[in-house]
Amino acid sequence: MKKVIGVESLSRTYKMKGDKKTALNQISFEVMEGEVFGLLGPNGAGKTTTIKILTTLLLPSAGSVKVLGYDVVKESSKIRDKINFVYGGERGVYGRLTAKEYMHYFCTLYKIPNKEQSQLISQLLELVGLTEATNQKIHTYSKGMVQRLHIARCLINDPKIIFLDEPTIGLDPIGARLLRDIVKELAQKGITIILTTHYMQEADELCDRIAFIKNGEISMIGDPTHIKESCNHLKLFEATMQVYETGKLKEDKYLQQVEVTEIKAPYYSVMFQVEEKQSHLDQLKEYLAKYGDVIKLERREISLEDAYVHHMKDVG
Repeated sequence: MKKVIGVESLSRTYKMKGDKKTALNQISFEVMEGEVFGLLGPNGAGKTTTIKILTTLLLPSAGSVKVLGYDVVKESSKIRDKINFVYGGERGVYGRLTAKEYMHYFCTLYKIPNKEQSQLISQLLELVGLTEATNQKIHTYSKGMVQRLHIARCLINDPKIIFLDEPTIGLDPIGARLLRDIVKELAQKGITIILTTHYMQEADELCDRIAFIKNGEISMIGDPTHIKESCNHLKLFEATMQVYETGKLKEDKYLQQVEVTEIKAPYYSVMFQVEEKQSHLDQLKEYLAKYGDVIKLERREISLEDAYVHHMKDVG
């Protein structure tokens, strides 16, 4: 596979009230052509700074960054017409326009010949499932429809790389599912996608590889399976119980990271973690019995969210 993004020892610092703040501290990674690459981390971790540098909106303080073989500092103009981006939410749309008018406007900005615009717009709106809403005013669109229109807009210049910044934020489950299906289709067409999201299940479903970034550094990088397997040492359990005092259960010092979810009172799903030496099922079942009747207890599989929480546990 061809490398389309190469980042080596990238650092970015800011001056704030006389002090120097490090947003990125010598991070390195690469992205291959056609890959869906996830950049995941808490707010303030450095994701947005990284994206801004990759999209030539911000200069690095140190290190080397190449996108499609071009240096982001010396050859930024050669990068910009080959990439595009979509931000989550409803920013950047003109509500009084129809989708067709909106797309014609951006086709003109991207210098698409007039005779080619109508066919291109029809193809892109069909791709994102908006054909029937072509002549509908954008202010009448749902959030999901607006996001799909953003996707159509970002495809006008036939980009090699698309940056998706929390594309499903605020969407209902159906809208989010439609958008994920579009992302999968774009990836199948060979378009490289850089994805940021706070939805771990979404990242697990879409990403070929993921980088965890915290405090301006990459703490782990790999495919979702590899990342989850790195946490196999964690002893995570889920119990179905008839609980009468959920408050005391949540405050238990023996159990870690207790999550209690009501099924239908007094029945609850209880998820928790214990140390290695405390992980015998019979002993755990006996211990839980002081809080109520244990109907079912089993060790559960590590999810990407579990791995994320584990790797971010020391974030300040």
